Amino acid sequence: MKTQKMKKFGAAFIALVLSFGLSSNASALDKGEKVPDFSLPGKQGAVKLSDKAGSLIYLDFWASWCGPCRQSFPWMNEMQAKYKAKGLQVVAVNLDARTDDAMKFLAQNHADFTVAFDSKGQTPRVFGVKGMPTSFLIDRNGMVLMQHVGFKHADSEDIEKQIQSALEGK
Repeated sequence: MKTQKMKKFGAAFIALVLSFGLSSNASALDKGEKVPDFSLPGKQGAVKLSDKAGSLIYLDFWASWCGPCRQSFPWMNEMQAKYKAKGLQVVAVNLDARTDDAMKFLAQNHADFTVAFDSKGQTPRVFGVKGMPTSFLIDRNGMVLMQHVGFKHADSEDIEKQIQSALEGK
């Protein structure tokens, strides 16, 4: 059973790398750079990043097979609930080739934030995503404040401090 899961994970990872171009050649957006707009299908209709202009955006790229992604969902729910009234918008972009895989994940991991689907992998290429999950904190003017790869609870405190600081305009 474990062998099958490992083979499935390995095949999914290779497919992700090949289809999304997650490689050392991808150039992640740096702090201070303007983020490109995108429009993707979403769980509740089209998701257009520019529609969130004026909000602080926590943009997260994730996949159903990603263990740290599973851990990040409760934290993102908490951040959305805690800071929504102050202007935070969490947007999570799923990168599974099959939207059905994402929907199964979402049935087990509730999302109280905006979820979009990019099965073709165009958005992570533009953003220079190199690992899963990758998140960007984007200021109210659409500029990158920070980029973070992976998710560990030990990092979440620092990320929350950056969210608080950005919401306070510091």
